[in-house]
Amino acid sequence: MNRRHHTRRFLPTLLALSAVVSACGNGGAERPADSPRQPGQLTGTLRLGYLPNLTHAPAIIGVDRGLFQASLGQGVELELHTFSSGIEVIEALFSGAIDASFVGPNPTINGYAQSEGQALRIVAGSTSGGAALVVRDSIDRVEDLAGTTLATPALGNTQDVALRAWLAGQGFVTTTTGGGDVSVRPQENADTLTTFIDGSIDGAWAPEPWASRLILEGQGHPLLDEREIWADGQFITTNLIVGTDYLERQPAIVRALLSGLLDSLQFIQSQPAEAQAVTNSGLEARTGKRLGDKIMTRAWGNLSFTYDPLASSLAGSTANAIAVGLLKPVDLSGIYDLGILNELLAQRGLKEVTAS
Repeated sequence: MNRRHHTRRFLPTLLALSAVVSACGNGGAERPADSPRQPGQLTGTLRLGYLPNLTHAPAIIGVDRGLFQASLGQGVELELHTFSSGIEVIEALFSGAIDASFVGPNPTINGYAQSEGQALRIVAGSTSGGAALVVRDSIDRVEDLAGTTLATPALGNTQDVALRAWLAGQGFVTTTTGGGDVSVRPQENADTLTTFIDGSIDGAWAPEPWASRLILEGQGHPLLDEREIWADGQFITTNLIVGTDYLERQPAIVRALLSGLLDSLQFIQSQPAEAQAVTNSGLEARTGKRLGDKIMTRAWGNLSFTYDPLASSLAGSTANAIAVGLLKPVDLSGIYDLGILNELLAQRGLKEVTAS
């Protein structure tokens, strides 16, 4: 096969790489090893990253339905890398281990800022929504949050920034060390479910499906759906980014990747039940765990999937990160490169997107 799949964990000071080769995907025709390439066929390698998360459903579907490989053609080797956090994605991009990846907005912002605008470009959106503040039953009002402990997936990640900024807007002080009026505890999502159930924390600003799991398994309730604080209820959860050098060297491969993404999004729109099934099977194959039907249905309903990168929400996330002291002021004027995407959208008769 032309696809190779690696699971990687990047530590702050070194790269601890664990490569697992698997025959992933159930779609797309394979080209025999001795079959000649067709004239004009793309050739090269695309090293693509994503997270085995529900919010990366378009990536999972694109891989497992063979949509990316079909669009790239058999002359392009699609090398797949999965990560446990957006921070690891950016480290991998910096190290040259990947060429493109699906990733959340705040790691993207941080990577752009750290590289002084040189390392990456956002070329498309992928997922919107799917985050909520879930709390225990005794918390019914914002005022009840005083003195509580709330979890987020990681310090400086998308949900962590959103929680800290929202709390500040409610008059609460937080610190990066867990102090203040409300203690914010960054930890793995799986640990959040455990500590919520055992009473060690009072709630969490969590992405799906963890928000739904906190509600259905942890008997919590949503104090706030993040969609309530964004214009039109839309905010970017996952974008597709490409390394700047790769985008300049391989625009045709990037175009093919984007075409595959549009095919994946179309599949989600036209066959939502099948899309959920493919995604859940993909999560099980990658993590060893399948989401329960009730959790999957509830979580999926809180997400929307879109090629629009929702640039205004990225600007809002940037402002929030700066306001809570997790990011220095940064000019994001060059972070988008939507030219190829808009060409493809025009060809398909779809509405073009903007970087503002």
